[in-house]
Amino acid sequence: MVAVRIAGKRRSQKERSADTSARLMNATIDLLHDRGIARTSTPEIARHAGVSRGALTHHFASREAIISASVADLLGRVTGDLHRFAEDFVVRGGSSDEIVDYIWTMMSDRLFYVTMEYLPETRHNPDFRADLVPVVRDFHAGLDAVWTALASRTGVDPDHTRVVMNATMCLVRGMIAQTILRNDPPYYAAMLKFWKAQVRQHFPARAANDVLKPKRRAAGARR
Repeated sequence: MVAVRIAGKRRSQKERSADTSARLMNATIDLLHDRGIARTSTPEIARHAGVSRGALTHHFASREAIISASVADLLGRVTGDLHRFAEDFVVRGGSSDEIVDYIWTMMSDRLFYVTMEYLPETRHNPDFRADLVPVVRDFHAGLDAVWTALASRTGVDPDHTRVVMNATMCLVRGMIAQTILRNDPPYYAAMLKFWKAQVRQHFPARAANDVLKPKRRAAGARR
């Protein structure tokens, strides 16, 4: 009977409000990705989220407000994943190749295409830009945590590591932008392979360990 009461417990107003906000923000990101910012209207957001127009305006005062909040929510979740990846990387170890792959996957999974929709708006809308600057700063702090973890394991200067990080992000953004008009997986795989080799040269301590580990395992097997 206790389990039934718990299962049938009504959600609080705060919980219902949080659920509605989440549905609206998820719908906004879906529409930004699938239709673009010009075709993302508040009626369409409400319809896609399955809520009334009044519910939307109760939570977000304007189209600009819901887009800002939705982008902040998306980047916040991505940043959280970055920090968890960095923590796991420190515990289990990893290579620079793995980080490049992670960044490619992270940016390819809707993030870049959504960014391409809202970024032009920030050029001409100072309020929108002001809302997003701290969010993007936190996102880059998450990236920095991943690369700092690699730097600490390999003894490479953190400032130099950040340069490698920024160059990697710029390369990946350019590559993903090209995918819009060029669907050619082998082409991008070849560039990623080339870039991993360049990045690997900046972390010689880790590269040496990667080479030595198989030899050590082989020697142990012979014993």
